[in-house]
Amino acid sequence: MKRPEQGTVFIDLEVPFHDVDAMNIVWHGHYLKYLELARTALMRSRDLDISQLVAAGYRQVVIDTHCRHVFPLHYGDKFRVHAWFHDVQNRLNIRFEILNLTHGRRSLVGHTILVTTDEGGRMLLETPDALLRALS
Repeated sequence: MKRPEQGTVFIDLEVPFHDVDAMNIVWHGHYLKYLELARTALMRSRDLDISQLVAAGYRQVVIDTHCRHVFPLHYGDKFRVHAWFHDVQNRLNIRFEILNLTHGRRSLVGHTILVTTDEGGRMLLETPDALLRALS
């Protein structure tokens, strides 16, 4: 997966003790939390935080998430989560990469797909123009 240089947002984090298991590695479910933090930063970078979406009459629902774990994160590791839009026409396909900065290795690649709904929860078959303008 090639990360585009333009439009990528990243956040830097450190693995807290409460995210690791008895083997001192991050429990796999916590990676989704890290991706969600990066997705939020990406949406905010386009002025599409939840409050802006709701004010515009839209909601977004996660319909698919995929993670490929490549190298584990351990307690105290510093890491960077990159997030970028891969496709936005019919649904938002957001790609991710986690880099373990402590060990200089990629830890995870993945994606999340979201669909847009109206206020009543009806799925829209295309991303509304108002959102596309903010995403471009």
